[in-house]
Amino acid sequence: MLSKFPYLRQDFLASIVVFLVAVPLCVGVAVASGVPAELGLVTGIVGGLVTGLMRGSSLQVSGPAAGLTVLVFEAVSEFGVATLGVIVLMAGLLQLAMGFFKIGRWFRAISVSVVEGMLCGIGLVIIAGQIYAAAGLKAPQTGIGKIAGLPAAFADAVGSTEALTSLAIGAGTVAVIVLWKKMPKAVRSVPGALAAVVLATLSTLVFSLPVATVHVEGLLGVIQPPGAEAFGELASPAIWGTIVAFALIASAESLFSAAAVDRLHDGPRTEYDKEMIAQGAGNTLCGLLGALPMTAVIVRSSANVNAGAKTKASRVLHGVWLLIFAAAMPWALALIPTPALAGILVHAGFKLIPFQQITALWRAHKGEALILVVTAVSIVVINMFEGVLIGLALAVAKTAWEASHLKTEVIDKGAGPIQVYLSGNATFLRLPKILDSLENLPQDRPIELNLSRLHHLDHACRTALGNWAERHSAPDIDPVKITANT
Repeated sequence: MLSKFPYLRQDFLASIVVFLVAVPLCVGVAVASGVPAELGLVTGIVGGLVTGLMRGSSLQVSGPAAGLTVLVFEAVSEFGVATLGVIVLMAGLLQLAMGFFKIGRWFRAISVSVVEGMLCGIGLVIIAGQIYAAAGLKAPQTGIGKIAGLPAAFADAVGSTEALTSLAIGAGTVAVIVLWKKMPKAVRSVPGALAAVVLATLSTLVFSLPVATVHVEGLLGVIQPPGAEAFGELASPAIWGTIVAFALIASAESLFSAAAVDRLHDGPRTEYDKEMIAQGAGNTLCGLLGALPMTAVIVRSSANVNAGAKTKASRVLHGVWLLIFAAAMPWALALIPTPALAGILVHAGFKLIPFQQITALWRAHKGEALILVVTAVSIVVINMFEGVLIGLALAVAKTAWEASHLKTEVIDKGAGPIQVYLSGNATFLRLPKILDSLENLPQDRPIELNLSRLHHLDHACRTALGNWAERHSAPDIDPVKITANT
């Protein structure tokens, strides 16, 4: 047995660690997304048993992710829980198509600033929204509304004993997770998030605290495959924007996570197109079950690697443990205080905000830092999909501007022709600047325009330079002489 599976012990122990990390996160993401808690576990199970068995990234673990919480909540609010399955199903099929057409590797070309900005914006919305949940208050629908309404929310909480108690449980959960890293190594073998939830649950039970707990419907009760009415929503153009957003953002998060996980171990490298197919297969099944969308999750994946996992067996086994837990111990979910789950998501939201990267970018590449900030603010002010599109548009515009870098050098020795050298990339974006420089040259002197140093000269610039050369010189002066690339 051990000869066939030489890493069985390491993978078994790692699967237990990943399972313990996954339980509170699966439940917390589901509750924050506005769906039954069990649906988060269903997605975690599919991530282990289906995606976990497929090729792609051997040590990466998939399941419901905090990064999609905002998008899922918006989709559920707009289209309803019954239609969520159709959205996830179609997003999964789109991922499968992208994988089969080998588009997965191209996700590595997405601007890192846009991705970091996306995570930052998501983190801010999660933090703001979960503060309301921790206090047992109803959160505003929009991201900017959540942030703007925080002062009033705190004022309401101060006047309510129940709200203050609930907020204390949430704050205590965050404190335990943060301080858990300072505990002795033997104690840290229990994941901080799990320890925080257990302590919050025990405190609530022992002191009979008046806080809300997770609503439980049972595993089979929440699995509802989408019906004909839900599929009928596909006739609405609005839903397709959400489907595309699910597919693109889940894919980007998964493949960026894969790149990060590859840096943590020396095992086989990620096959990006196969990983895209694995994610697509998982989301297709999640959609058929009416569950949450999945992505690869860096928290669970890094826990898997750090726990000593060697093969994909660890992530498959973690799915088995989730299935056993969901089937045999649903009563345990009903004991968990919802403010404790909100605390876990607040901490996860802070982890999404790249504080160090923002500082480093601002020092070295202010343009990239600006893209990051604009993307994050757009997500908060508008919504996630449009925010990412704005970030991508800015990144493309910045690249185009930099690609059209041009230097104009004028050499005038006082006698003879004036020599003008253009170097770099002459595109229509720089045409106004080029023409301004050339039109300021005297018309009563011969001009020699040298284009041999240009790397690129587009059609718009070539035509404009030709027109300028024809009309610039005075009638009794030699026409402009243009030296082009050889």
